Amino acid sequence: MFTGIVTDIGSVTAVETRGDTRVVIATAYDTGTIDLGASIACSGVCLTVVEKGPGWFAVDVSAETIGRTADQWHQGRPLNLERAMKLGDELGGHIVTGHVDGVGTVVSVAEEGGSHRVFVSVPADLAPFMATKGSVTVDGVSLTVNSVEDGAPEDRGTTVFGLNIIPHTAAVTTLGGITAGQRVNIEIDVLARYLQRMEHYRGR
Repeated sequence: MFTGIVTDIGSVTAVETRGDTRVVIATAYDTGTIDLGASIACSGVCLTVVEKGPGWFAVDVSAETIGRTADQWHQGRPLNLERAMKLGDELGGHIVTGHVDGVGTVVSVAEEGGSHRVFVSVPADLAPFMATKGSVTVDGVSLTVNSVEDGAPEDRGTTVFGLNIIPHTAAVTTLGGITAGQRVNIEIDVLARYLQRMEHYRGR
């Protein structure tokens, strides 16, 4: 489990295909405190540490994961990192599983005061889980949904939601460099997922 509060911005330093894809990530974490087999969220994707050394760790990324996440598995790509929460840790964001539900596309980014207003489109299957003032995880960052606009049928059901990226969030995550057209990992609120499942059975 994670909270969506990013604690380091890492960088992909090497990518090697060997069955699964081995990805080496540079980090400011003290890797001496990271056990092999530990879970680290990498831009919202929960992955297992399989190798480590001073200032770096490595993970294996399956073809399934690569196919279901944004274009982040290449050398030089910055990644939002979060270590798994421990019992008793402060839950500063919201409950995040590290299981990406889909990929969204940034529609626009505009300055608003000292912050940035960002709009992201998501496919129709994620639309029911987007709610104003609800929580969403974008590239591993816990954020509050400011607005939701459902598209017309001719837009294939695409929904656009709005976010406000404050200066602190921009400074300590990769969202400070987010641009229109960029694909991002989306994880819906786990509570919304369970409520949808309950509604499904209620209607049977």
